[in-house]
Amino acid sequence: MGEADPYVARLRKLDCCAISDAMDRLKIGGQVTSLRQLSGTGRIAGRAVTVRLGTGDPPPGPPRHLGTTAIGLSGPESIIVVEQRTGVEAGCWGGLLTLGAKVRQVAGVIADGPVRDIDEAQGYDFPIFTNRTTCLTARGRVVEKETNGPVTIGDLVVEPDDYVVADQSACLFIKPADIGRLLDAAEEIVAREAAMAKAILSGTPISEVMGGNYEHMLQQ
Repeated sequence: MGEADPYVARLRKLDCCAISDAMDRLKIGGQVTSLRQLSGTGRIAGRAVTVRLGTGDPPPGPPRHLGTTAIGLSGPESIIVVEQRTGVEAGCWGGLLTLGAKVRQVAGVIADGPVRDIDEAQGYDFPIFTNRTTCLTARGRVVEKETNGPVTIGDLVVEPDDYVVADQSACLFIKPADIGRLLDAAEEIVAREAAMAKAILSGTPISEVMGGNYEHMLQQ
C-alpha cells in the first residue's frame, strides 16, 4: 500500500480548529462544518478516495456494489469520501461496506448523504462522518457513477488524493499543493497556543495572555 506519507503523520497530530486557523491565515478554503462524527472515536487523517453516486444506470462494465471499488483501492492512509446528493433517500454506505473498510484498515468514511447501519459502524468503532442517516437501501434507488473522480462535499469539490482531516469540529479538505505550507502554519499556531495555555496555568491573567497579540495572530 506504499510508503507512509509524512504529511498524513503530521495531520494526525493537529486538530481541525488549528488547521482552520492556518487556512484563514493563508486564505485557503476547505472547511466543511455540516458533517458530524456518528461512529468511531478520535481524529482521522489521510488521502481521499472518492465515490460519486447518482440515479439511473451505472457505467458500463461488470456489476459491482457501490463502494467496493473504493475499498479495494484503499488502505490505512485512505479516507473514503462519498457524494450522494441526488435528493433520493438511500444509503450511500452500509454495514458490510464498513466491515470491508475496517478489514482494509481504512482510516474512515466521510459522506455527504445518508448512511445506513450506523449502529454496526459504532460496534466496529469505525469512524464515519455524515450529515444524515437512513434505513433505506441503495438497491433500486441509487448507483455508483464514478470512483476516484471529483465529488462535491458541502460547498467544496474534493479530488482524489486530496488531504483530509476530520474531528468533532469539522472535516477539512486540503489540496496537495497547499499541504506543506498549511502544516507549517498550523504547527506554529499550535505551538503558540500551547505556550499561552502554559502561561494561563502558571497564573498569568487570561486578559494578558489573550491580548492584542492573540487577536492578530492569524495575520502573522
